Amino acid sequence: MSETTTHPAPWRDVTATPQERADSLIAAMTLREKTAQLFGVWVGASTEGGEVAPHQNEMNPPVDLDEILPHGLGQLTRPFGTAPVDPALGALSLQRTQQRITAANRFGIPALVHEECLAGFAAWQATAYPVPLAWGATFNPELIRTMSAAIGADMRSVGVHQGLAPVLDVVRDARWGRVEETIGEDPYLIGTLATAYIQGLESSGIIATLKHFVGYSASKAGRNLAPVSVGAREQADVLLPPFEMAVRESGVRSVMHAYTDMDGVPTAADASLLTGLLRDTWGFSGTVVADYFGIAFLKNLHGVAGSLGEAAAAALSAGVDVELPTVHAFGEHLITEIESGRLSVSMVDRALHRVLVQKIELGLLDADWSAVPPALENANLEDAEGLEGSITLDSDANRKIAARVAEESIVLAGNNGILPLRTPGRIAVVGPNGDNTQAFLGCYSFPAHVGGQHPDVPVGIQLPTVAQALRAEFPDSAISVTAGCSVDGASTEGFDDAVAAAADADVVVAVLGDRAGLFGRGTSGEGCDAESLVLPGVQQQLLDLLIGTGKPVVLVLLTGRPYAVGSAVENAAAIVQAFFPGEEGGPAVAGILSGRVNPSGRLPVSIPARPGAQPSTYLASRLAKASSVSNIDPAAAFPFGHGLSYTTFEWSGLSLDGPAAISVDGEAKASITVTNTGGRAGTELVQLYLHDPVASVVRPELRLVGYARVPLEPGASARVAFTVPADVASFTGRDGQRIVEPGDLQLGFGASSGDIRLTAAVTLAGETRSVDHTRRLHCSVEVTPAT
Repeated sequence: MSETTTHPAPWRDVTATPQERADSLIAAMTLREKTAQLFGVWVGASTEGGEVAPHQNEMNPPVDLDEILPHGLGQLTRPFGTAPVDPALGALSLQRTQQRITAANRFGIPALVHEECLAGFAAWQATAYPVPLAWGATFNPELIRTMSAAIGADMRSVGVHQGLAPVLDVVRDARWGRVEETIGEDPYLIGTLATAYIQGLESSGIIATLKHFVGYSASKAGRNLAPVSVGAREQADVLLPPFEMAVRESGVRSVMHAYTDMDGVPTAADASLLTGLLRDTWGFSGTVVADYFGIAFLKNLHGVAGSLGEAAAAALSAGVDVELPTVHAFGEHLITEIESGRLSVSMVDRALHRVLVQKIELGLLDADWSAVPPALENANLEDAEGLEGSITLDSDANRKIAARVAEESIVLAGNNGILPLRTPGRIAVVGPNGDNTQAFLGCYSFPAHVGGQHPDVPVGIQLPTVAQALRAEFPDSAISVTAGCSVDGASTEGFDDAVAAAADADVVVAVLGDRAGLFGRGTSGEGCDAESLVLPGVQQQLLDLLIGTGKPVVLVLLTGRPYAVGSAVENAAAIVQAFFPGEEGGPAVAGILSGRVNPSGRLPVSIPARPGAQPSTYLASRLAKASSVSNIDPAAAFPFGHGLSYTTFEWSGLSLDGPAAISVDGEAKASITVTNTGGRAGTELVQLYLHDPVASVVRPELRLVGYARVPLEPGASARVAFTVPADVASFTGRDGQRIVEPGDLQLGFGASSGDIRLTAAVTLAGETRSVDHTRRLHCSVEVTPAT
């Protein structure tokens, strides 16, 4: 198939619609050329700037690029995120590979390139931002949008097209290792922050990917990749709403199926989810990509396919468009299914159309497309050695954003008045994370995810520890550092030194928590599930000994999940919770302790009072609360939404600005005044909760329906008004339909889910009303200066 300058091929005609261009190309392709666009190949960029090489391990079948490329290639998997490579040389390697790919196939179609970006671009020397659980603690969508736009800009500059983030799974059991990858335990908080993250990433030209659709986080006993048993109502009212919001509002262009099977049906083969709900109901028009090896799992783990061909047919028919990370089922096995007549080629064409439309929208099939990424446009591409070090993925601007996210995400959970510290003479930093550069990084940060496999390679970014940051923050204080124990070891040999250091100090900063890792190589992260929510190793014993010295102990938790901390809830002088706050986490923690930063973070997950009362979240019905007929009290030590400040706020002046009775399709408006009654500027977080006292099905006691960050100078006041549509009171009724029921409701203004300070009663009048995916999802919020 040839082209000329006077008669370009119709798929390169930019005056035609992407759909028309895709159709013309599909009509010209052979079956093998079609299927080649439906899979990726896992590769690693060359450290010398040469072409990429296929990544081989026990999960990846051998791949021969010389055999594949003449037919084309759909995606390149993680060229930057497989091994450490200088960003400029990685970009050059990718450019040369794209030139090889386009030259090898007769249509000149480049590959789409994807990378991980859950805590920043997962590439060597790229900024390591706070993990998603920390985003949740900020309750600040605008900030998260700014962060993701910066992440996307860095990715796009070196030739990447798609990012595999964000995670929209709702925490149902904090023992699950991937809690750090989630945004929290509340669907509304997750939906709003994930939507903002997607908008930022997409604004930079990067395709965002919702994951994991759906139910992955609700596994039994909090085990990774374990069976899920949830009812249709929990799925509809808890697990699906964040995805629905993102599809409707964010402009997201890709979705990744979950490994989950629910009620015996694996998501990767569930047409009712991937086609019926996602596409036919919600109107999603992008691509559905497989979670890594998820299609083969239909045969190997779920047992619903007898061969890889059957697995390919089941996934493709259900609505999976692209196999990742590498060709496994969608290659020869898929072709055999079609050639045998067991699967219609129309299923391939359906997926291919979506893939090609996306490539066309990215400009990859335009006649003037260039393989040279933006960061290399003015470089001497023949001088690979001279390019090394010329691209910066951890700029000063990035670090400032990372610092702000870290500062706004840190939660002051408890404080007896010791914080902020008043230049103590002697500070004892005790604990395994006190002088540990890795303590701030989540599982999907490059140093934790990949760097650990290359111990001889420098980490590539600056990671000041808590101890180093405290020395900078308190230059006149004498600061000692003692580990006391390891993160997850059983040895107590360091306890004596720790106690001695504490006894010699004015204040003890106990820095405890997690070590991120993969598949059991850490205490948090993918495949690092916990049997209970006791601090890993012997850290709780160390903490108890430190408190027992009688010296004031400031507990700093650097973790990927919430932990029960025993008597420290009552006896520690202060508790500071940071969820893997990224490369600027050390200075952010020090700034909180010194008072340079006034804490404004709020808990996106509850901190449990007891380590074994799981699964438990604040989204619980009356039956799930403490009772006289069970000896287990699941109440939290610090509830969802909790967080303290170094100033004080007064809430007053509740008013219902309109009638107390509204129709089931109407809206109510309620407002309060918030006043900063302290001596310094601070930010209050006003949270609006809905309580439905009587409903036709069991409902959670309360759930978040709106929130507002309210920054105030000392003595200043603001009026915070929420307009609440009746739609936000909807839920799934007994017949499986979403409804708004008449009856009484309570709107609770809370400082947390456990601290509802002002309540307004509203009555919904009329007949039960059915609603659908077009319903209103948000309360509108107005924050105005109070007079």
